[in-house]
Amino acid sequence: MENKKKALILLNMGGARDKNELKMFLTNMFNDENILTIKSSFLRKIIAFMITKRRLDDAWKNYELIGNCSPINPLSEKLVEKCNQKIDEYKTYQVMRYTPPFAKDVIDLILKDKIEKIVLLPLYPQYSTTTTKSSVEDFIDFLPYSFGINIRYIENFYKNDKFNECIVSEIEKNIMNEDDFNLIFSAHGLPQKIVTNGDPYEKQMKEHIEILTKKLEEKNINFKSINLAYQSKVGPMKWLEPSLEEMLKNFKEQKVIIYPLSFIVDNSETVFELDIEYRHIALNLGIKEYKVCPCVNDSDEFVEAIKDILNKS
Repeated sequence: MENKKKALILLNMGGARDKNELKMFLTNMFNDENILTIKSSFLRKIIAFMITKRRLDDAWKNYELIGNCSPINPLSEKLVEKCNQKIDEYKTYQVMRYTPPFAKDVIDLILKDKIEKIVLLPLYPQYSTTTTKSSVEDFIDFLPYSFGINIRYIENFYKNDKFNECIVSEIEKNIMNEDDFNLIFSAHGLPQKIVTNGDPYEKQMKEHIEILTKKLEEKNINFKSINLAYQSKVGPMKWLEPSLEEMLKNFKEQKVIIYPLSFIVDNSETVFELDIEYRHIALNLGIKEYKVCPCVNDSDEFVEAIKDILNKS
């Protein structure tokens, strides 16, 4: 590859390749002050240790059902490879927040590659303190001050038209011209208090669904209903509502198709939680047909969308 002076860094949460990495993922996630919003780092460390110890074995059983590893790693590697082939101006790298490759190690590579400018693209279409802010801050913490103004990040891209075309195309492929499905956009949930404290995630999620609903109508792709629900709740706190489980109760003896709106690359929360766990719930509720769309992943269309996002940011 020719010597490129600009770097595109794709930021994401990460996913486990084995049980040791799952322990690492959980430990790092619950030590993140953007996730567990406790001021005392000492107390947060103790709570993270207790949560990880309690959840690890059960969480690993879920991983065993999807081949003992998260699909996020091979899919992200393919996406990076395609970006390097098709985005001429930038050399693309990936950085994960809670599992390798970590920011500090990738920054070592960037410095060796004599990169002069960096663009961070957090692979979260909607902004949240728990995802975008956490990933960007983590990267910048390890970056030498000498980069100064030569680094920027893309705060969100849920309004990008080419990206939304990718989503609509994926949905269209999965319904095969049938118009008797109920579409549920499933988003990763957040504790209500994080949103109440000013996180824009819920507002942007609702705006995103308005944009996609209009785009589906323009393309004459019809559904019995279009809905938003939230998945992945943990613990006793109040989270964003409605939950996906509650939403599914509305569609007994009907067809449902799920699109994972807060994810770009398939991971355990799409291939296990949505496609296995909620499928089981849907079956028990008497839902006639239950489909889950893949994420945009490493599709050629999404690589074109990344080009467009870079050009317009």
